[in-house]
Amino acid sequence: MHIPDGFLSMPVAVSGIAIASATVGYAVKATNKKLGEKQIPMMGVLAAFIFAAQMLNFPVVGGTSGHFVGAALAAILLGPWAGVLIMTCVLLVQCLVFQDGGLLALGANIVNMGVVGCLLGYYAYRGVALLAGNRRALVLTAAGIAGWMSTVAAAVFCALELGISGTVPLRVALPAMAGVHALIGIGEGLITAAVLALVMATRPDLVGLEPQRT
Repeated sequence: MHIPDGFLSMPVAVSGIAIASATVGYAVKATNKKLGEKQIPMMGVLAAFIFAAQMLNFPVVGGTSGHFVGAALAAILLGPWAGVLIMTCVLLVQCLVFQDGGLLALGANIVNMGVVGCLLGYYAYRGVALLAGNRRALVLTAAGIAGWMSTVAAAVFCALELGISGTVPLRVALPAMAGVHALIGIGEGLITAAVLALVMATRPDLVGLEPQRT
């Protein structure tokens, strides 16, 4: 899902940079106001975990593979705007150090996996979790659903950008990306729910059963 350079038209790439810059700027202000001292170290730990987890690929179908994204997990644990900052840091390091995703396409990658992934994942989680009340199993199910939805949504946005850029016809890119990532999203959902369950069991002070407020 990391778009390399040369796959996006200049207007799409510049638009991605502009949207990502504005969103990250707002996320910095929102995070400074809402996170306390206890959550700041957790941002670093969570960023390191997501970065490492993204390095592990798992097979899907037809020789394709996927990897954990982590946007929904970051947003659920620390809120959507802190999640955006975490994902931005991860994607920056991957782009600048490991050449995973192009420099001109960095804005689009941040929008897809960071902004869309965190915001949609968080509010999907909140919506399902509010209906679940304080029932732990249903809250973890909500986290799994949020992980799946965030992955598929990011893939759909990636396909739209490629289609608008003329790289791949949208009628080809959209079903291909959405179809494969619907399967990858299952792994994302399972990992998101499993990590959240571990955090609840070992450090319940870091996350309650009630969704955090933005």
